[in-house]
Amino acid sequence: MFFKQFYLACLAHASYLIGSNGEACVVDPQRDIDEYLSEAKNNGLTIKYIFETHLHADFVSGHKELAEATGAKIVFSDQAKARFDHEAVADGTQFKIGDLTVTVLATPGHTPESICLLIKDESATPAKLLTGDTLFIGDVGRPDLVGKFGFSSEQMAGMLYDSLHNKLLTLPDETEVYPAHGAGSLCGKNISSESSSTIGNQRKFNYALQPMSKEQFVQMLTAQLPEVPAYFPLAVEANRSGATSIGDLKEAKAMMPKEVEEALLSTTKPATIILDTRSPAEFGQGHIPGAYSVGLGGQFASWCGTVIDAQSRMILVLAEDGQVDEAVTRLARAGLENVIGYLAGGMNAWQKAGSKVDTVEQVSVEELARRLEADPELRVLDVRRPGEYASGHVPRAKNISLSELEKHLEAVERGVKTAVICAGGYRSSMATSLLKRHGIGELVNVAGGTAAWIKAGLPVQTEAASCSAS
Repeated sequence: MFFKQFYLACLAHASYLIGSNGEACVVDPQRDIDEYLSEAKNNGLTIKYIFETHLHADFVSGHKELAEATGAKIVFSDQAKARFDHEAVADGTQFKIGDLTVTVLATPGHTPESICLLIKDESATPAKLLTGDTLFIGDVGRPDLVGKFGFSSEQMAGMLYDSLHNKLLTLPDETEVYPAHGAGSLCGKNISSESSSTIGNQRKFNYALQPMSKEQFVQMLTAQLPEVPAYFPLAVEANRSGATSIGDLKEAKAMMPKEVEEALLSTTKPATIILDTRSPAEFGQGHIPGAYSVGLGGQFASWCGTVIDAQSRMILVLAEDGQVDEAVTRLARAGLENVIGYLAGGMNAWQKAGSKVDTVEQVSVEELARRLEADPELRVLDVRRPGEYASGHVPRAKNISLSELEKHLEAVERGVKTAVICAGGYRSSMATSLLKRHGIGELVNVAGGTAAWIKAGLPVQTEAASCSAS
């Protein structure tokens, strides 16, 4: 058996190429497909099937483009109601790929159409189980992404309990588990950074698989769910309809400072925004007023989909002009396709043109500690998720998670100095850019974040979040 996992860190997404005797399948492909084509060619494999474990919400799949490039058949659950040519399958459907047998296990719970794929090799054991978002390493799929389709979170959690206990946990302990996501994905609450496991190990160590009643499981799984990013429903519909090939997207135009200024003044709908993809430190040193800060170095696409209206026309500010293709591709992976251009020459060109520049002061954790001691009026805003905040935060810090920030602007005091902090300085830079867009300007960004604060041995409080996402 040929088996390879492709891991896309910026989306915490795992996809797979699996083959035998010259035939292969791809499972849960990312939007840009070149690496599957290259890997298959290099190993003498013809891609015969493209399996989707469900309609993904956190990324746009390349299943349609991959099928057009290879002639492979796209396979979805018959509950997905996909709007393009595909094979709709039910529980127990089997496929042959060389010496491999692929068996479809219907496992509703994360979504109604979720399936897992049990892959057995005639000449080898143990079997491999590709679990999509049904079972993660250390976690299970969240049940709250399909409410508008007629199912409550509690109903979905009940389905997931049945799928886990009646299907997956009946498999041998040595069965290898390969999920569609790792740590950082918003499709679960507590996903491990490990890339694979076994049914036996998950039975022992996964909190959601410990002995409990169905009612207890439902209550646990529906409590304190992470936020649902605004782009998730858009990605689902793109996956149901089949996304445009990345190569067909409009090329981002190199724009001079005057062109950028004119675009920002335009009343054309949708609105034009500036997306600054540089590091928090570079953003702080000088940026275009009103720009969003989302660094290309982190979970860029997910956060862009969370804080930016997906319909906005985007102009990119880059650390280097050569990063434009990477930025456009990463945005497209989350279904954000409205990049109209980029600032040619970056902020150096903008400043040389004499255009207005805004800044955000960056402070170290040691400087923050000094200022907190000297100034009782200084506020601290922690924009991490509630669980992160509760596990330890800077004294006097108030919690509003980044994804909920624009909904709770009234909770941010105006006219006072506020230090914004997160885990490492990435989300806090995003938060300062959002707050400045709403006229809240007396802000400093804490470089290194809470991790640096703790490493420096500074005092930490643990308590419940004061204002945060549910």
